[in-house]
Amino acid sequence: MKRFILFLTFIVFAIGICALVMLPFSGRDLASFFTSADPLIITALCALGFALCSFAFGLITGDYSWVDRLWSILPVAFVWYYAYRGGFTFSLCLIAALVSLWGLRLSFNFARKGGYTGTEDYRWNVLRAKIKNPVLWQLFNLFFISSFQIGLFLLFTWPVYSIIKAGIGCSVLFCVFAVLAFIFICIETAADQMQWNFHIAKKAAGEGKKFPEKYTNDVKNGFFSQGLFRYSRHPNYFGELGFWWSVWLMALSLVCGFVQSGFFGPVMLTILFIGSTIFTESITGGKYPKYKDYKAHTSPIIPWFAKKDLN
Repeated sequence: MKRFILFLTFIVFAIGICALVMLPFSGRDLASFFTSADPLIITALCALGFALCSFAFGLITGDYSWVDRLWSILPVAFVWYYAYRGGFTFSLCLIAALVSLWGLRLSFNFARKGGYTGTEDYRWNVLRAKIKNPVLWQLFNLFFISSFQIGLFLLFTWPVYSIIKAGIGCSVLFCVFAVLAFIFICIETAADQMQWNFHIAKKAAGEGKKFPEKYTNDVKNGFFSQGLFRYSRHPNYFGELGFWWSVWLMALSLVCGFVQSGFFGPVMLTILFIGSTIFTESITGGKYPKYKDYKAHTSPIIPWFAKKDLN
């Protein structure tokens, strides 16, 4: 509970820093600036404020998962702000509703893992052990953990901003891609639930309690390899990337041009996820000997037929 209160404190401080960052540009009239300046400038200044706050809180608390706690919140706020500035048109409201659904799914999954109550992403601890120089670590905190990741929120929501600039209402193709985005949310949700059920079984096994027999081999191996995970080592990543590529396709159906529609957002997100996959699997492979075999026979992100059944 104390950690959750600390997170709420972080949000309040971050909003305050955002206001301070905007002051030099607003002529001391923040309300007017918020409703009249280019929406992208507003979200960029907000991103800067949250990045500075994330860096400061990481430095003060020694917990470097503050940006992780923003992943399902700040992009949703950006998109609804764009919808507001675009006059709440049907296309903007539909895309904002889908992003909200994406955010609710991610928030729920993150919360049940203890993400908002103090659990730090284990990968930051591994990286801290590699980057032993405290100055270098804080530079990494500033430029990658805080600035790059929050800047990425700005990039992968850019397609929604491009719809405002285009001033086009809707299209059949836009709705088709909206359905595709919803399907990817469903894939993410299913993958998260499968993994959650496995970890519940794994925890039960560690405590000497009964668990469903179907998890026996995976519990012994240490990782999940059934259901969607038989066809992709990271089906949740596939759903995440598919969702944001679909958001870009929705924008592209209304906006002429790859650059104008913000294709660089999902491209940068894809690069991040590829790097995350490589790093995460280097940790997992070191913990579980059988993971090497699973990795050799199962597609990394995009689902494909498994070459071999691990079980």
